[in-house]
Amino acid sequence: MTNFWTKLSKPFTVLAPMEGVTDFAFREIVATVLPKPDVMFTEFTNIDALTSEGYKKTIERFKFSKNQKPIVAQIWGTKPENFYESAKIVQKLGFDGIDINMGCPDRAVTKIGAGAALINNFELVKEIIVATKKGVGKLPISIKTRTGYKTVVTEKWISFLLEQKIDAITVHARTAKQMSESLADWDEIGKVVKLKNSISPNTIVIGNGDIESMEQVNEVYEKYKVDGVMIGRGIFKNPWVFQDNIKVLLKHLELNKNDYEPMKKFFKMYINNFKGASVLRQKLMETKNITEAKKVISCYNDL
Repeated sequence: MTNFWTKLSKPFTVLAPMEGVTDFAFREIVATVLPKPDVMFTEFTNIDALTSEGYKKTIERFKFSKNQKPIVAQIWGTKPENFYESAKIVQKLGFDGIDINMGCPDRAVTKIGAGAALINNFELVKEIIVATKKGVGKLPISIKTRTGYKTVVTEKWISFLLEQKIDAITVHARTAKQMSESLADWDEIGKVVKLKNSISPNTIVIGNGDIESMEQVNEVYEKYKVDGVMIGRGIFKNPWVFQDNIKVLLKHLELNKNDYEPMKKFFKMYINNFKGASVLRQKLMETKNITEAKKVISCYNDL
């Protein structure tokens, strides 16, 4: 089984797992109607329910279509033996990867020691990772977490996770205590990238927090050198968040290269809501053909 994470063009995008949101129906809409991200996650699924009498009801959370691939199954809990059994189920279902939730701040989850509470239990985390690796076979393993539980402990916590040689790690740039309040601290994600480079260079790093456009995706990619960016709540503010308008414009231009002038009426639709957009539109309106337009677009970051 190929580690799909390593085959993605950078920066790649990921739709965050959101409880009560990223179910089969929503993912299918995103995959077939809205601009699709490079990777999708299921809602997070409880391993105790998945390995008990609740299996028949719980397994419905793992329904997916070919349209949604590559797709990662996210699981959560505290019992290594159930992580092992759940990992075997995920592998048999044909998922592209498995993700362990170590970042959920919900009280109902953390009070039993799961989710973000695992940040305080290194010994159990190691057992969980070992059990999951054993059960999932050759599927890549990733972890979604935060910069800390009550306080920021990025260096200590992330260093420990990287030492376990996981395939990918998503870091939400807030502590569990912060929930989704205050601004995400992307400088901490920058620290994660540096730690990865020294401890586990082959681990993929995905940043998460306050991203609402492809322009922002490209900005944090350039500044912090993450491999990919995960977007959650941003899709509610901008359902087209996974669309790179510049790339779409270039494709549109190419299709109309022999009839260029009418294309100008589309510039405002594609070029908006990012730094330098008004200047870029103005310069594009002055162009006379597709060659000139491509030249202007190629340097829009410098406007």
